[in-house]
Amino acid sequence: MVKDLFERIQDNKGPLGKWASQAEGYYVFPKLEGELGPRMTFHGKNILNWSLNDYLGLANHPEVRKADTDAAIQFGAAYPMGARMMSGHTTYHEQLENELADFVMKESAYLLNFGYQGMVSIIDALVTKNDIIVYDVDSHACIIDGVRLHMGKRFTYKHNDLESMEKNLQRATKMAEETGGGILFITEGVFGMRGQQGKLKEIVAMKQKYNFRLLVDDAHGFGTLGKTGAGAGEEQGVQADIDVYFSTFAKSMANIGAFVAADKTVIDYLKYNLRSQMFAKALPMIQTIGSLKRLELLRNSSSIKDKLWENVNALQNGLKEKGFNIGDTNTCITPVYLEGSIPEAMVMVNDLRENYGIFLSIVVYPVIPKGIILLRMIPTASHTLADIDETLTAFEAIREKLVNGTYKEIAERTTVDVS
Repeated sequence: MVKDLFERIQDNKGPLGKWASQAEGYYVFPKLEGELGPRMTFHGKNILNWSLNDYLGLANHPEVRKADTDAAIQFGAAYPMGARMMSGHTTYHEQLENELADFVMKESAYLLNFGYQGMVSIIDALVTKNDIIVYDVDSHACIIDGVRLHMGKRFTYKHNDLESMEKNLQRATKMAEETGGGILFITEGVFGMRGQQGKLKEIVAMKQKYNFRLLVDDAHGFGTLGKTGAGAGEEQGVQADIDVYFSTFAKSMANIGAFVAADKTVIDYLKYNLRSQMFAKALPMIQTIGSLKRLELLRNSSSIKDKLWENVNALQNGLKEKGFNIGDTNTCITPVYLEGSIPEAMVMVNDLRENYGIFLSIVVYPVIPKGIILLRMIPTASHTLADIDETLTAFEAIREKLVNGTYKEIAERTTVDVS
């Protein structure tokens, strides 16, 4: 007898879905309302928001808002219609690609509709079944899903572990010699959960010994790292040695879309082989023209990035001075590690939001080890030093409640009210 396909869905809702009845609308799928920025509304309360990826505060920059509005008035939301290969190609798309390539110091670039689907498709296009992929075990889901499409061999190495990288490159080299293929090495410029930069300088050095091509997802590094904001490669002095550079517009650019940059021969190949772009409608003009304005501000307004890093340093130094563990982050992403259970974490977040007016992302098992609570904050150029002082005071209070057992007691005797 054939089993009902949906039987599994009824019995197993997945590691996150099983919490839906308790968490949806508050801990997951929360509704933040009002103007994007450090102060928003959540469940009718004004909150201090540390969960936006709007690093440079461009979402509400007056020049950006005007560019978006003018593009919408001139072109509407539909223009251009069709995929770029067929009918959706414009001079604005070309201009943005040329300016992006120049900004990240690559010969050529190609626009992508979305970062997630773009990365999946890039990996799919770059390798054949004879090629070998080596990638970081902590890679973003878009990389993992791209690797899943690969019909050949792949090896993961321990996160940012040079010994593990080399061991797996040796395995990949041996396998590639047997298959007659090549090696694609994938890492991130900045790992979005814990905030470490990928060890790009050390990886590039391995190219002298192993014959591989390097693909870097720099979604969190673009616009925030490097002298000009060109990303983690520029920060580490190895931008020229990154074979394929990728970033999304969803972080520093406060927009929809993404791009990939490389030598012209590589980009020309990807243009004609990226299935997610060949068979998808072109990036609308609102996003395209809006991104041109955002990129102009990235190039010409260094004070925005300076303000971002003033806030990053104030927040991270303040946390360390007060004895909080923020790991080894060397980027804007600011994780705070505490010890506690999932029920304690839920009570803590409820307390932060309801009694201290602070909204941030919380990460627990299975994303991180059992018994650890990760509070993840994204400082932006729009935050103020007063916001940081308010947050540090609140963090001292919640740590005390966690240590003295207050949250544990509440978790054991009551269900958190998320109504």
